[in-house]
Amino acid sequence: MSTKTIGGLKLNLKRTFLIGFAFFGILLLWQVYDSWCPTFLTDIFARQMYDLSSAQLKAGAPDKILNVQWIVGIIMACDNLAALILLPIFGNLSDKTKTPIGKRMPFILIGTMVSAIAFPFIPLFFHYNNIVGMVAIMVIVLIFMMMYRNPAVSLMPDITPKPLRAKANGIINIMGYFGGAFATVLGIFLPLSNYINVEDEARKVWIIEIPFIIASVLMIISAFVLFATIKENKLAEQLKDELARGEEMAAIENPVDDDAPMSKANKRMLLAILGAEFLWFMADNAIGTYIGNYVIYYINSASSNTMILTIIGGVASVIGFATAGMIADKIGRKWTISCGLGFTVLGLVLMCFAAPTGKVVGANGEYSFPFILYIVGIIRGYGMALVHNCSFPMVVELCSFKKIGKFTGYYYAASMSAQTITPVLLGLVFKVSLAWRALPIYASVMLVLSFMVFTALVKNIKAKKVENAHGLEAIDGD
Repeated sequence: MSTKTIGGLKLNLKRTFLIGFAFFGILLLWQVYDSWCPTFLTDIFARQMYDLSSAQLKAGAPDKILNVQWIVGIIMACDNLAALILLPIFGNLSDKTKTPIGKRMPFILIGTMVSAIAFPFIPLFFHYNNIVGMVAIMVIVLIFMMMYRNPAVSLMPDITPKPLRAKANGIINIMGYFGGAFATVLGIFLPLSNYINVEDEARKVWIIEIPFIIASVLMIISAFVLFATIKENKLAEQLKDELARGEEMAAIENPVDDDAPMSKANKRMLLAILGAEFLWFMADNAIGTYIGNYVIYYINSASSNTMILTIIGGVASVIGFATAGMIADKIGRKWTISCGLGFTVLGLVLMCFAAPTGKVVGANGEYSFPFILYIVGIIRGYGMALVHNCSFPMVVELCSFKKIGKFTGYYYAASMSAQTITPVLLGLVFKVSLAWRALPIYASVMLVLSFMVFTALVKNIKAKKVENAHGLEAIDGD
């Protein structure tokens, strides 16, 4: 396979795709977690608080469903609070770790194994109405996924020169979306609504158990593919000169020095990026956490439609990741992210006009899915891909090779702090407003604030020394 040279540096396509298996496992688990767990929590709390069956709640108690969303938000936020604390710790630890298999790989392997073993117990405890057991397993899974997540994401910048990281980030994000697609397809053929809409005694545990088991198996396979093909220590030695050259080409205001404190300009830029990131994750996680309940309890449609919506958004995201480098080459990373935020706001404004169709199509009285939500999914998927593709490389470009794990921790600390706050805050908004339309309005407000912070405070720094590759040329390699 040919090699694309950019400023004398080469992006190895095969190696980058193999690193992407780490992200494959991460998004596979999160897609299952985010698609099923909020509805598990909604159903089990509402049933126990109001002494009604799931079918009765869905059919005639929408106010009761909305009233428990703040509790759902607290549970989801507690998990993220643990992540907020642990992500920087594991990032810093992995920076300082030295083993025969590398500094990231021990964390990846241990985190994957424990998470994968625990994960299928979440639906099992739910099926047997054990709230304490279910929440405890959710916490265990999240803690060990944090052990895995930060080192796994740090692996890409560890062995990729700075000017090539936006392109490499696009590749590993595409691999991640393949992981999410596996989970989404499972949700189409094993819809959660088929479980929720029946009386308790008729429920079949395998409907909700199979997606979790398959996710665990695929996570383990992806981790061992990564372990078998990516030899950290060997690659770090082979790529030492390329990484040093990449440091010289970084698109930052002041050069990075291992031993010197961050310059004021770089520190301001880091804080501005993290502040904007916090706000856009407040919006994005609001949709991710509550979209399943929104479709089941407000749109009154089958949960499989949520999965189809996710697939459509995922395809749009892949297109976004493939084109982000070309756009950034023309207008810079700052304005690429700003455009992505603008597109996403447009999609969420359209979502404000979505409503139940009233057209019964399912055996359980479910309505057809509003077409406008597919348009929203496409716009939001493409827009957030532009944002995610360029934002992480901007953060790790502000640090040296020795601090990648630490700065990856900063990036995820900002996202996880948002994901700690937003489920609770939006849950309280639902409780006060008793309106599902609060979801797109809330998300739109957060994105507008993010756009304002990002465009006002982040400098539009664009590397003049490196010509960015266009389109798929950017991922051509050995």
